Amino acid sequence: MSGFLDGELPPRDTIQLTREEALRLLSSVSYGRVVFTREALPAIRPVNHLLDEGEIIVVRTRLTSRLTSAVRADANVVVAYEADDIDPIQQLGWSVVVTGIARTVTDPERVARYERLLRPWVNGAMDTVVAIEPALVTGIRLVDASENAAEKSA
Repeated sequence: MSGFLDGELPPRDTIQLTREEALRLLSSVSYGRVVFTREALPAIRPVNHLLDEGEIIVVRTRLTSRLTSAVRADANVVVAYEADDIDPIQQLGWSVVVTGIARTVTDPERVARYERLLRPWVNGAMDTVVAIEPALVTGIRLVDASENAAEKSA
């Protein structure tokens, strides 16, 4: 079996994902990376997430976190959220990036619901819920170029 380690990996193609497919793939994994601005520079944090109603990305964080501070400082703060599932040996898989407005969830019923549904995977009180409303959803799938060419010609 050829792979990355023996240098015999066939070329890869990228296929653009539809919004629907990208969100479906995003819902199939439980963690990703949120990108926000900290002191005018990009900052990235790994977080777990869930998709609510197939669209809204929800993360839980601490009131004192940098992400929470960025969201509370600007009611229309734009963030990006990235998740992927790429095999490091075969170099096949997908990557999805969602860009949108992040807002603190304040409705007590929604907060309670998200606290039940989304268990943080780090110790400490996660007392803030942040929702990201996707404005831009993009994604790619990495596929074997030879298989992709065969499918196109069939």
